[in-house]
Amino acid sequence: MGEPGQLRPQPAQPDQIEPDAPGPADTAAIRDEFALERYRYLLQQIQAVNENAHRFLALYQTLATALVTAALALFVGYRKWDLPADTARGGVIGLLTLVTVVAAFTGTLIVVGALAWLDYRHEECDITDEIVGPGFRKRPRPGNFLRWYETYVVLFILVSVLTMWVLAAVFLLPAMR
Repeated sequence: MGEPGQLRPQPAQPDQIEPDAPGPADTAAIRDEFALERYRYLLQQIQAVNENAHRFLALYQTLATALVTAALALFVGYRKWDLPADTARGGVIGLLTLVTVVAAFTGTLIVVGALAWLDYRHEECDITDEIVGPGFRKRPRPGNFLRWYETYVVLFILVSVLTMWVLAAVFLLPAMR
């Protein structure tokens, strides 16, 4: 088969297996390390979702304040600026419509953030159930939404927009003749 004096490769014996090949213990350690890194990532994402809700509320408050201030300035100054009352009323309605659009956008971002939070928490529970043990972390229940601050932020946005529209309809728009 081969020439005389040529070396043939020998099959590896069990005690000669390469030390670089991962064994069952190494695989478990790699899996645990990966799970730990994923867990850290999930905790960071949960924190980011919580911080984003505050950012979105600040964005809404800033834009709503600026737009309502512009509407009030229009109400106060439309005669001085020689604007027709119909044009001024249209401007106030337009500005309140912008406030409503900003509120809808902000509310949507907060609701989507809450849904993302639920998803991250379920994944967190899956990891802790597998690595630490079943039931280590209780799964979040959407039925507890009355305890979530996002619920009250969305309610605040909804109530504030409705209040702005009611006040404009009752006081501002009728006074602009």
